[in-house]
This record gives sequence, structure tokens and C-alpha cells, in this order.
Amino acid sequence: MDAIRAKSPGQASETETSLAAWLALLHCPGIGPRRYSTLLEYYHQPSSLLDAGASEINRLDLPSKTKQWLKQPDWSLVESDLNWLNSNPRHHIINIIDQRYPPQLKQIDSAPPLLFAIGDSALLSTHQLGIVGSRNPSAGGKENSFHFAQSLSQAGLTITSGMALGIDAAAHKGALASNGKTIAVTGTGLDRVYPARHRQLAHDIAENGTIISEFPIGTPPLPDHFPRRNRIISGLSLGILVVEAAPKSGSLISARLANEQGLEVFAIPGSIHNPLARGCHQLIRQGAKLVETTADILEELGVRFTPPLTSPPCPEVNLETDPSSLKLLSMIGHDPCSIDTLIERSKLPAEQISAILLVLELQGMVSSLAGGLYIKAANHK
Repeated sequence: MDAIRAKSPGQASETETSLAAWLALLHCPGIGPRRYSTLLEYYHQPSSLLDAGASEINRLDLPSKTKQWLKQPDWSLVESDLNWLNSNPRHHIINIIDQRYPPQLKQIDSAPPLLFAIGDSALLSTHQLGIVGSRNPSAGGKENSFHFAQSLSQAGLTITSGMALGIDAAAHKGALASNGKTIAVTGTGLDRVYPARHRQLAHDIAENGTIISEFPIGTPPLPDHFPRRNRIISGLSLGILVVEAAPKSGSLISARLANEQGLEVFAIPGSIHNPLARGCHQLIRQGAKLVETTADILEELGVRFTPPLTSPPCPEVNLETDPSSLKLLSMIGHDPCSIDTLIERSKLPAEQISAILLVLELQGMVSSLAGGLYIKAANHK
């Protein structure tokens, strides 16, 4: 521990010295979340282990490379993490005993010992719904992800996903579009954005939500990191919504973990001819709740989630004074129709139609179906 103090200007604070020890143990080869947890049970604080001395470290049942590191940590890696932390007040490093660490995540198997975060760390302890699915979804799948996230975030849920291409990105964008909150769980260090094309999306999430990772600064996008983050998405959430997924999709890992954690699993059905619907159909056969509208999700979560009193009121449509909404509603029957069909019928722009449909759905006048389809609500003539 003297090494990190010597590298710091003046005397390092007690807090920084303690955090440095947590980070050193995180970087240590051969120590994953489970072994980290086991060592904490015995030593309580990583600094106690690092200060234990060579003779005690040699007696531990650990790989030789791990023992060598504990005796001589690479403090330059720790300094990189601390420099990142101190470079921006919206950067956070949260260990598992920090009060900011989400309580629900602590309970999962292999809980990450530290979380790196950009943005509002308080969001980590809010009521969340994970939305996951294919990286190469259909147009209807993207629409469903966007609109479900938009509506659910308006109901007060924080939307959590993995910032991957396809369904994940659409979910984040849907939440942001309604001024809702969203959390992205990444598979790299937070000094880089993956995929690179999501640089603007990452910026928007950091400004209006939170980006988190269990991986230290400088960690590249390695293939095995992305399945690992699924346990964090499910561990933070009240439930998981799978929008579109092939039978061997990584999204089904999130659903399985959610099921093992005793959480609700939701799946949107699709056409029997759509290969991306087969994973959802498989989940439904296994007991996942079939979802046609956001109300299906909110009803199921009712016992565990009550929309906050501070939630913004649902926008109202007065059909007598809003001719565009009345016109659109008259063109929606009890047979499913798509947004493209409504564009053709109404000649209204797609953005206006999407906004009107969201309000009509929230007021119970129309219902959204799988595949981006809409019908008039059963109780609305």
C-alpha cells in the first residue's frame, strides 16, 4: 500500500488508499467475483490481505501467479482507474460495501465486487426492467423495443439493457425519447465505447441515465465479457423482457438468470415464420409471461412495483379538439394494422403517428401487438 501513497501527490487520503486496495485485488490475476467474495469473508477489507505479508499470502490456497501479484501489485493499473475516477465528477467507482451499491445486485451469485459508473449512480437502486433481444432484429422488433421502453419508462420504470446493436439500442432510445431513465451495462472498461457506432448513444445515456461496468479502465471488448454482463442486467431488474431472440441467443441467458433469481420473465410472441420469434416462443412454453401490451408487464409487477407519485401525468388526448388523433383513431380497427399502413392511410408523418399512438395506448384507446401492430382496444367502439 505504500507504493500507491508514494505515487500520489502528498499523502493519499484514507478513502483513496482503501479504494486502491479494492482495485488492486480486482486487477489481480486468478481472482474473479467468487474468489474475491471468499477473500472478503475472511479479510473483510482488501487492504488487510495486501498488508498480510509474504508468509501469510504463501499459505493461501491460490494460484502461484495470484500470490505473486498480491505480494507485488501493479499499481500503475490502479492509478489508471483512480485517474479516470478523478477526471470527472460524474465518474464513480462503487465497491460492494458502499451504500450506493444496489442491494438487489448484492444477492446474486458472483456479484461484481466493484462497479464503475458514469452518470447518476442513484439510478442503480431504482425499480428497473431489463429489455434484451437480438442484435439483428426485424423492423417490427426494433419498434416494439422502442415503444415498450418508451411507455414503461413513462410509467416510472428505469430501462436497463446492454447497449448492444438492435433491441438493446432501441430500448435505450425509447426510454430517452420519453425523458425516462435508462442504464447501460457494458462489457468493456468505461474509457471506451463498444460498439463504436454507439458513441452518441453512450453520451446521451451518460447525460440522462447511467453507464456501468464491472471491468476496470482499459478493458477491451473480449467475447466472454458480454455473457457475463447478463447476470448484472437481470440482477438489477425486477424482470426481463425478451423482445426478439433466436433459440441460441445470448438474450436467453439473461432470461434464464432472471428465472434462477426468482424474477419475472416476459416475452413478446411473433410470427411462426420469423426465426427471431422462436426464442421467445421457447420461453413462453417454459413459463414466461406472454406480453402483448405494456399493461401485461405492469400488472405482473404490480405487487413489487408501484409507479412513483412523482411520475409525470399521462398526456391526454381530447378527440373533439385534436383532429389528427381523431383521424388516426378512426383508421384503426379491430384488425391489426402497422404504422406503415397508418402512414399510407392518414398521410401523417411517422413521428407524429408514433407520438399519437403512444398517448392513445396510455389512455386505453388502442393496444399494441407483437410485430409493431396496433388495434382498437376491445372496450373502445
